Amino acid sequence: MSAAQTYAPAGHHLAQLNVGRLVAETDDPRVAEFMENLDRINGLGKRMPGFVWMMEGSGAPDTGNTDAKIEGDPRYVSNLTVWEDVASLETFVWGTIHKQFYARRAEWFEALGEMHFVMWWVPAGHRPSLDEALARLAHLETHGDSDHAFGWSYLKEARLWKDHSCAPVAAE
Repeated sequence: MSAAQTYAPAGHHLAQLNVGRLVAETDDPRVAEFMENLDRINGLGKRMPGFVWMMEGSGAPDTGNTDAKIEGDPRYVSNLTVWEDVASLETFVWGTIHKQFYARRAEWFEALGEMHFVMWWVPAGHRPSLDEALARLAHLETHGDSDHAFGWSYLKEARLWKDHSCAPVAAE
């Protein structure tokens, strides 16, 4: 694959990890609206054309019983999903009500000083672990966009992110 990849390799799907840290504990009124809509937005994602898989506990703070734990901090939120293609993920992120919550992310999440969003191709049927996803994120932060780990700008076919993306250190 070249520096700007257009399509998935044959037999592959698009995995994505998005990490954020809530500005307050999960029962704090400052994050109540986010918490109250989490199941609704995740449910919508699962019903979208092109959705393949979501890690247990995706989008939810660490409750102690999910695969979505990061650094033992219950305010961290990790969302790990797999999609058939770029267009499916873009449609969900910016073509549904999810877009309204995305636009308000700064109300509920701290601005992280490091990379917090990564995508990569996985063989169809593969379900990445959080450790695998965090390793891809670290690779992206260290090496920049590559076939191994990339952001929206690496994908020539991705269009919607250009109008809706955030600063590199803000919450995706």
